[in-house]
Amino acid sequence: MLRETEFIKNLTKGLKSADSADLLQGIGDDCAVLAGKESAVTLLTVDTLVEGIHFDPVRHPPYLLGRKAAAVNISDIAAMGGMPRFALLSVAAPASCDQYLLDEFMAGFLSRLDESAMSLIGGDTVSSRELMFSVTVLGEMAEDEIIYRSGARPGDLVWVSGFVGQAAAGLQLCRRLSEKQDKWPELVQAHLDPSPQVELGRILAAGGLVNSMMDISDGIATDLAHICVASSVGAEIDADSLPLSPALEEVAVRLNFDPLQPALQGGDDYQLLFTAPAANSTFLEQQVKERCGRDIFCIGRIVAGKGVQLLTGDGRRRDITFQGYEHNL
Repeated sequence: MLRETEFIKNLTKGLKSADSADLLQGIGDDCAVLAGKESAVTLLTVDTLVEGIHFDPVRHPPYLLGRKAAAVNISDIAAMGGMPRFALLSVAAPASCDQYLLDEFMAGFLSRLDESAMSLIGGDTVSSRELMFSVTVLGEMAEDEIIYRSGARPGDLVWVSGFVGQAAAGLQLCRRLSEKQDKWPELVQAHLDPSPQVELGRILAAGGLVNSMMDISDGIATDLAHICVASSVGAEIDADSLPLSPALEEVAVRLNFDPLQPALQGGDDYQLLFTAPAANSTFLEQQVKERCGRDIFCIGRIVAGKGVQLLTGDGRRRDITFQGYEHNL
């Protein structure tokens, strides 16, 4: 069975480099980047949600599914520091699909676009055996503010924008219908209705204090590994520094799992993962607190070498490179 990273690696080997001065970034980051007018750029990203792979319509209310379909793409724009502007939506649905489901999906999808002052500008519909939604989002920003994955440098500190492992724990609760989901609503919401970090992404990009960034869609173990590969560096993560919510720790005890597992390997958090020079730390925290009213969390450092190492409080070291969530094709 072919894994996603292997497929992308093989695919890019066979592609010719686009011979265009307008293409500033192709495959290999959260968005493709096209040059625009007067030092502005256009960001483009696409994502697909497939029934049975990315969502279960029995457990995922269609209104919230619509919101999530938009959010995961908006998050890619946020991951580079941009502003989302327009969306295109393709829907593949079986003939037996309930019209109520599609109506609710669209209501949720448009509500998420409205929150980001975005417009739906086109798309496609087609019949299929399984329900599937494919979303393309276009964003914009100044070229000199783009934050790529490839800018991390040894000596940078590694930061995350919020609690990690929330969505993965929420998914476990949704799968266990006997559990009292209403006891931990923040975990269930993190899975069903994630919030892209657009405002914070813009603050980090405009401030010029961050060297690299992406969103956490496949877990820190994998997403930080992407930054390391793109930047030709390694990383060390301090296990004791990972921001775990009290709700996650409670559920870990209730369902008998290690809370570090969803924090490092769980997907769909859509928090921002970024690196910045250590000298910027105090000012960076102050700027985020003053302008966004929130905290950010330092979880490790960028080092020379390659791969991602987890350092535990008892002095042990474990390689977790690309050990997050990965699709099989």
